[in-house]
Amino acid sequence: MITPVVQRWRARRDSYRPAGEPIRTSDYEVAFIASDNEARAFVEAHHYSASFPAARERVGLYRRGELVGVAVASQPPNNLVLDRLPCDRAEGVELGRLVLLDDVPSNGESWFIARAFELLKREGYRGVISFSDPMPRRAVDGATVFAGHIGTVYQASNAVYTGTGARRTQRLLPDGRVFSDRAISKIRSGERGWRYSAAILQRFGAAPLGEGDDARAWLATWLPQLTRTVRHPGFHCYLFGLDRLTKRLLPASLPYPKLDPTRRVS
Repeated sequence: MITPVVQRWRARRDSYRPAGEPIRTSDYEVAFIASDNEARAFVEAHHYSASFPAARERVGLYRRGELVGVAVASQPPNNLVLDRLPCDRAEGVELGRLVLLDDVPSNGESWFIARAFELLKREGYRGVISFSDPMPRRAVDGATVFAGHIGTVYQASNAVYTGTGARRTQRLLPDGRVFSDRAISKIRSGERGWRYSAAILQRFGAAPLGEGDDARAWLATWLPQLTRTVRHPGFHCYLFGLDRLTKRLLPASLPYPKLDPTRRVS
């Protein structure tokens, strides 16, 4: 039987710590990170996706001055997502990344979230939406780069669970990362950021894509060679109210998802 665990990261590999480990809070400090640079470097170095969302706020967990965790309050790719919160869109935000190093005790995660939400509330935010991804990711060599998770820390923080989203098809790169539909769209349309997205495929062997080249033909050639499709079961969705009114207006929580007792977590 698998006991509840919490997820940790280091060098883009996830690991798990048993739930309930105490944290000595006197060793830690929580504060806003002023700019994207520090937060982005930490997230891209340690989170398996190696990607940084469109941050509205960045909060750091510091242990005796060293950055050991980052929470990114981000703007979701689709603003309609924020309509699940009982507040104006400008007052809601997505918890787009939550990354703690593997030597932070398990209770540090919920403690960090609580402190981060206090800071967001002071800035005028009233609600937070977050998603957990239950689907494992594996590289082409079979190595597990992400074991998936059900949102144990959100459950421990008394979030409202609203169920899973729609199933979808995703494209995985050879290292197990998702090559998003948004990245593909940028390349196809030539909009801002297309060079960065194209460079991802080029790192895995795609031919260079230049200005004026036929991007659609380029994608048709390289996507089938360098990515593989998987069927995703849907993300778990959690809601948080940061003030009393928003908490009262949240819907009743569905039963929390549970860990599969047959699944092994490494």
